Amino acid sequence: RTCDQLRCTACDFRVSLFNDYIWDQSCDYLFFRNNMPELSKLRPKMIKKKGARAYACQCSWRSINELTDLQTDQQLRWVCGKH
Repeated sequence: RTCDQLRCTACDFRVSLFNDYIWDQSCDYLFFRNNMPELSKLRPKMIKKKGARAYACQCSWRSINELTDLQTDQQLRWVCGKH
């Protein structure tokens, strides 16, 4: 189970999530900074992978393939945006 209202405290942007996708390894900071949250602009760097989930804000991104505690990642500044 995951929070669907994540917010980044670094860029003050809502974290988007995409089921059954991972990010291409060529993704970088400028790609997300310039293209979030436009799905049509993000799609070229999204790879279909059943059971995975791609997360991104304007400054950070992660591809998750298995149950992971995102709070243990010290680089992420994602918090629950309240429900």
